Formats: sequence, C-alpha cells, structure tokens
Amino acid sequence: MPGLFFSHNNMTDLNAKDDCKPAEGKIHKKKQKAFGTDLKNYLKCMVPHLESGIKSSNYRNVMLSAEEVMQWSQSLEKLLASQSGQGIFREFLRSEFSEENIEFWLACEDYKKTKSDRLHGKAERIYDEFVRADAIKQINIDYHTREATAKRAQDPTHTSFDEAQRTVFILMERDSYPRFLKSKAYLNLLNQLQINNSK
Repeated sequence: MPGLFFSHNNMTDLNAKDDCKPAEGKIHKKKQKAFGTDLKNYLKCMVPHLESGIKSSNYRNVMLSAEEVMQWSQSLEKLLASQSGQGIFREFLRSEFSEENIEFWLACEDYKKTKSDRLHGKAERIYDEFVRADAIKQINIDYHTREATAKRAQDPTHTSFDEAQRTVFILMERDSYPRFLKSKAYLNLLNQLQINNSK
C-alpha cells in the first residue's frame, strides 16, 4: 500500500474544524483503528464530495436555477462571473488539490479594485502567497512570467499580476474546467436543479 503524506498546513486545517477532530480522551487500544478513524475524518474534511458530488445543502441559502448552472458550461468566464459558480468550482479544484489557481485568480480580481495607496501591501501579500518560488500556494507559471511578475510587484500598479493571472486562467480553462463540466459535482447539481424545476 502506498504511503500517505499530509502537509503541515492540511493537518492544521484538520485540527481547526470541530467536526473533523479525531476522538479525544480515551486512547484507542488498537493504533490501526485510531489511524483509520483519523484518516477517515481527514478525508471527510478535505474532499467531502468525492463519492456523491457536491451536496446542494452546502448551497441551500443560494438560489440557483438550472439555466444559470447550464450557462457555466458555455465558458469559464461565465462560471467565474457567478458567485455560486466560483464556490462550486473552488470545491472541485480543492478535490484536485489545485485550489491555489482560483484563489490566485480571485486575489488578482480583488487587487485590481484596490486603492492606489494600498497596492504595495496587497502586491507583497499576493507575491509571497502565490508567486514566489517557495510560496505556500505556489501557482504553476513559467520562469519568465514568475520573474516578470516579481519585478512588477516591487513597483506595483493595477496591472502587476495581469500576465500571471492570464496564464493561470488559461491553465484552468484548458485543464480543470473541462474536467469540472464532466464531474459528478457539476452533473449532479445540474440534474437536481432540472428535476426540481420539472416538479
């Protein structure tokens, strides 16, 4: 059986969620059982929708229509233009361990709306979190784009991250987005909304 490795950050996330904490107090007699329980709880927290797709209960407060969800299949732009679409696509990317792509894209969108006197602080944070070579949530961009973005971030303008954002968008559009449209998460949601509409 292949080994399983958990990053420090993911285990920190696990401990932060009350419903995902391993049983405390009594020590399990069988370490194997305890590990199995911990692993099961960890997987429930990290990828809750692998078997059943994203449950609509997560989005019960958001009124979604089948028409809106169908529009998401027209383009990644339409998907990302929807608040609900962003959330559901983000969950899908989390299941593929590539959530940093949408997080970076959203950070860039927010950055463009930032007042000029706050650009420097935000540029530094985005660079440290996503662009730097040893960043925690390093995005997959080529060396040239990384270097050019680093230079622009030192003397930031509203367009400092445009090239890197465009690269990440194309990566999502060509790679993750087609898989999302074929995923259980998307198809189950669309099917459920179509059934609800027909009642």
